[in-house]
Amino acid sequence: SDSDVIGSRPSVEKYGQMRFLTAEAKVSAGRLNGKMREKTLTMDTLNPQVKAVEYAVRGPIVIKAGEIEKYLEEGGTKPFSEVIKANIGDAHAMGQQPITFLRQVVALCTFPELMDSPSFPEDAKWRAQRILQGCGGHSLGSYSASPGVECIRKDIAAYIEQRDEGVPSDWENIYLTTGASDGIMTILRLLVSGKDSSRTGVMIPIPQYPLYSAAISEMDAVQVNYYLDEDNCWALDINELYRAYQAAKLHCQPRVICIINPGNPTGQVQSKKCIEEVLHFAYEENLFVMSDEVYQDNVYTPDCQFHSFKKVLYEMGPEYFNSVELASFHSSSKGYMGECGFRGGYMEVINMDPEVKAQLVKLLSVRLCPPLAGQAAMDVIVNPPQSDEHSYKQFHQEKSSVLGALADKAKLTEQILNAVPGIKCNPVQGAMYAFPRIFIPPKAVEEAKALGMQPDMFYCLRLLEETGICVVPGSGFGQKDGTHHFRMTILPSIEKLKVLLGKVRDFHISFLKEYSALE
Repeated sequence: SDSDVIGSRPSVEKYGQMRFLTAEAKVSAGRLNGKMREKTLTMDTLNPQVKAVEYAVRGPIVIKAGEIEKYLEEGGTKPFSEVIKANIGDAHAMGQQPITFLRQVVALCTFPELMDSPSFPEDAKWRAQRILQGCGGHSLGSYSASPGVECIRKDIAAYIEQRDEGVPSDWENIYLTTGASDGIMTILRLLVSGKDSSRTGVMIPIPQYPLYSAAISEMDAVQVNYYLDEDNCWALDINELYRAYQAAKLHCQPRVICIINPGNPTGQVQSKKCIEEVLHFAYEENLFVMSDEVYQDNVYTPDCQFHSFKKVLYEMGPEYFNSVELASFHSSSKGYMGECGFRGGYMEVINMDPEVKAQLVKLLSVRLCPPLAGQAAMDVIVNPPQSDEHSYKQFHQEKSSVLGALADKAKLTEQILNAVPGIKCNPVQGAMYAFPRIFIPPKAVEEAKALGMQPDMFYCLRLLEETGICVVPGSGFGQKDGTHHFRMTILPSIEKLKVLLGKVRDFHISFLKEYSALE
């Protein structure tokens, strides 16, 4: 009867409670059925591809810098008063001010009540209203279509056409991404397949940005290195591409070539002739081309110019333009904007097989959509104030000021580093980094090896512990055997950059003296 069931409840509950309490007691004693319970996920059961991933710009040296920063905050003493992080291209963290117009539009999109405020210019309000009309429920809090908000994709296509002086761009080939990294990972996922000698080979420049090597490790693809020519300002040599390709074909199937232009960490800007050669090579060898163009606004040397791979491909004629598969990437994180935290970016993908394109859309839909605030930021970048608009003057002033300061800092960095014995720095033609070659004396190399670390890691750790300067060892980016480098950003303010470079100079000289290599 009902009363029996009701009456039996406390004992059932009590029994469950007792079982739970005894189980809890056993677990807290660390034992269950008389044996220690082991964790399911251990270093032995962890996905081995995850273990293989390395990402130098946020690696052990940066963790150490964080520990030192904490130690100083808690009142600890060091021979320096602050840690200067020159390890990552994070402009705002280094004190760069946001572009006013970009923030105004994103603020209006985020909090539309501000549309009534007289503090916001009409050209910003008009853009924000247009973006919100493209969002579900007119809110930045809604999901967008997986490839991105349609009006933003159309703005990006218009921007590309204008940038490339009339080369057609179809908005349906544009996909918004969560920073450029997300797009790069997505395209690589489509490309990696096969087993053993038919496994996908991915050709990447050395030195490279470690996203590429990390993605290749994670996907268990084959990394195919082609070396940039340091003695020739990190130029890309076509003969080196053929050498790397032929050597790789013996053990994998190279299917894709990645290019970073302007270069990271190397700062070179590729010539049009060089790009033509790369595209011809890709056409001949049937390679998919991935062009990482996130630094396209960052060109400092007067006799260098940014050429997009797509524009050069178009100028090579229809046979090339209608057949070479090309994905180009851009981002809100670099350029003059430096809006890393918004995770805004896009890719344009041309000549992709229509059935594969459907698979790409499917893959993008799994991650739903990129952040809407990042999409809005990207829209302002491709649709900035025009000369007849109220905000044009201030926008243009801020943009020129950021890029002008970066050009000055690029020159300053190169000059100061080249004046130091045992350091050689190529011109920083573009991007945001210097990648100087450093001479490390044989005695220091031996000491590093005895400690089980790369010589440039040893050098950078010593630099950090003695000066508070955090840079990334060249070994994290790849370099020719027997050469040593470090990567540093040119983003700190000019005053801080001078201090940083002065400390590097003094440290390097005392390091050479210590290991008796200074004649």
